[in-house]
Amino acid sequence: MSESGWPNYFNYFTEVEEHFQKARGTSLFLLSPLDWALIESWKNSGVPLEAVLRGIDAAFEKWRAKRSRAQLVNSLAFCAQPVMVEAQRMADAGVGSQADVGLQAGAKKESSPFADAELRGFVERNATAIRATGIGEFEPVAAALDQIASEDGLAGDPERLEQRLSVLEQKLIALARGRQTDDEALAIQRQLDSQLAPYRSRMTAPQIAMLQVQFLERALLESVPLPRLSLFYL
Repeated sequence: MSESGWPNYFNYFTEVEEHFQKARGTSLFLLSPLDWALIESWKNSGVPLEAVLRGIDAAFEKWRAKRSRAQLVNSLAFCAQPVMVEAQRMADAGVGSQADVGLQAGAKKESSPFADAELRGFVERNATAIRATGIGEFEPVAAALDQIASEDGLAGDPERLEQRLSVLEQKLIALARGRQTDDEALAIQRQLDSQLAPYRSRMTAPQIAMLQVQFLERALLESVPLPRLSLFYL
């Protein structure tokens, strides 16, 4: 983990993906929509990146210790329980959440990994992607992104920028959900149930509830398609 916390905080998804692939021993393995939703649920609930990485290692150590390993680990959900165990250990030891490291007061904002041009390009691309849908209801979000992109000093306060982008993303999700038909919503729910079924016993009810929210929101945006606005997707 970096001293400042910034790079790991905003590379949360990438680092988890790469660590899981390395632990599995297959760099070409692609994470499923369920896997991405699970990573997002950990990030949003403040699970430290270090706890996720340790949990992945613990899950694979246990798997390798078994005499029979006929079944491969094909989902990050296999690691869900060890990840929460590691998160609890870190909490008991007084280690702050990843959000505490990266965004709370006192973080070393001068070590932000972003440049203004990089952030501006990301915001502009998202505005363009929203308009490419041709759906007028999304225009206010695209216009708000235009305003952000026109501002100077975006890299000076990534925390504030992330908060603004998160608000806009939730507005985009609400607008997209308003356009979703019952059949479309049912199809996504069935997809979730099918993918989650083998791993329900490894998760608590609150974990499953949060994972469902993240999965359904991700699938909803992808069905339009609409971009993710958070800096985690930069």
